[in-house]
Amino acid sequence: MDFELSDRAKDFQQRLQAFMDERVYPAEQVWMEQVRSSPTPHIQPPVLEELKEEARSRGLWNLFLPDPAHGPGLTYLEYAPLAEIMGRTTIAAEASNCSAPDTGNMEVLHQFGSEEQKARWLQPLLDGEIRSGFAMTEPDVASSDATNVQLSMVRDGDELVLNGRKWWTTGVMHPRCRILIVMGKTDPDAHVYAQQSMVLVPLDTPGLEIVRSLPVFGYHDTEGHAELRFTGVRVPAENVIAQPGAGFLIAQARLGPGRIHHCMRAIGAAERALELMCARADARETFGKPVSTRSNIRDWIAEARIELEMLRLMVFKTAWLVDRVGGKNARVEVAAIKVAAPNIALKIIDRAIQVHGGAGVSDDTPLAYMYAHMRTLRLADGPDEVHKLSIARRELRRQRGEEAPLL
Repeated sequence: MDFELSDRAKDFQQRLQAFMDERVYPAEQVWMEQVRSSPTPHIQPPVLEELKEEARSRGLWNLFLPDPAHGPGLTYLEYAPLAEIMGRTTIAAEASNCSAPDTGNMEVLHQFGSEEQKARWLQPLLDGEIRSGFAMTEPDVASSDATNVQLSMVRDGDELVLNGRKWWTTGVMHPRCRILIVMGKTDPDAHVYAQQSMVLVPLDTPGLEIVRSLPVFGYHDTEGHAELRFTGVRVPAENVIAQPGAGFLIAQARLGPGRIHHCMRAIGAAERALELMCARADARETFGKPVSTRSNIRDWIAEARIELEMLRLMVFKTAWLVDRVGGKNARVEVAAIKVAAPNIALKIIDRAIQVHGGAGVSDDTPLAYMYAHMRTLRLADGPDEVHKLSIARRELRRQRGEEAPLL
């Protein structure tokens, strides 16, 4: 395995880091003030539009998609350290058109969408003209088992009629959200993994109701995480992505790369938390000595560095595998990083909060916001327990000689 970045990837690293230092970090406080001064948090702050224009002019746009027709065409391994850099702040990913759930939705449309679907929805997403949402989780069932998804999609002539509820639909509250990818049940009598389909539903379709915006530990993101109600929502049958019954196949293809992105952004957040912890420990004194001289604080700092280095190598290996053999053949590694990344990041952020004392749980630092959303990541894209179950199942098969290791 060779994780040495190409010269091109190193160049993108340097350019992105310069963009962060020169434009993004100075814009953080402006962004926050513009959001707080608005009557609703679900806005598009003007400063973000300025950052988007700057990112495009610097060629830092659509970095996530490994297709040179729509961006630089970086591999997952080349993109991984860029995602880490962007993960250090809330606004960098959107500034470069690399934020969830749009990245996953664009990958779905790029890989599975019809030419008409690509022209109508993918291209405006790639151009940053619109935003999107992804509706899978439901309030009435345990959605960690996706076979439980109940929203019905019944064929009626040339249309599908949708009825049901969704929640934690990220992106739907953004003022530029125009399209949802919705997972629902099209054939209850089919094989358990062929009952579900993914369908494109324009946000202004009659019968689609935004019930409420859901807070994350009291925070309302600008893009929101909404509860939705579908009542007789009619869309053309041609809005089905790929084909009826392909929902699970598409979900797996969508979530693999997205988990690499999430994990690298988590590393970026944890790295920033570690920097803040060290700076605070040096700046504050207790009982006549800097906090950084205390043995337990030094243990926390050392453990953070060790764990971050291990985690980064683990994610690099996973990205390298996906580049070489595809996400389907790297499922154990993808599951493993999805468990490890938010848990390690949470521990580091929590300790940084502790070192900051009261300031750590306020909005004077980014730590409380980081913690709230990193805790959510232990549930998003599958809870820890589901990933561990998958890892254990594959390990038992391997130990029994029923399945050979990939490498």
